[in-house]
Amino acid sequence: MIQHTVCFSLVHPHDSAAERGFLETAAATLAGIPGVSGFRIALQVSTQSDLEWQFAMDFDDQAAYDAYSAHPSHVAFVESRWVPEVARFTEFDFVPWGDER
Repeated sequence: MIQHTVCFSLVHPHDSAAERGFLETAAATLAGIPGVSGFRIALQVSTQSDLEWQFAMDFDDQAAYDAYSAHPSHVAFVESRWVPEVARFTEFDFVPWGDER
């Protein structure tokens, strides 16, 4: 299992229609890609980071993750929404301890 997480901030003001539109489009697009399970969006509440949002999702294996990355819906979302609307981001991909071997 791979847990894919990306933390980010948008160029849009918080609680704006543009922010909601981005998040709603992401949920509708990314969660529907084959191989994605447990898709979730979370808002950062700690003062330790200036990255406001998180997308997290799980994949059964590397093949499912690779298929997601190359899927036309993911590629189109990245090109049309992510690149112009995300100000900053960092990405984390985790496997449960003991499964990394």
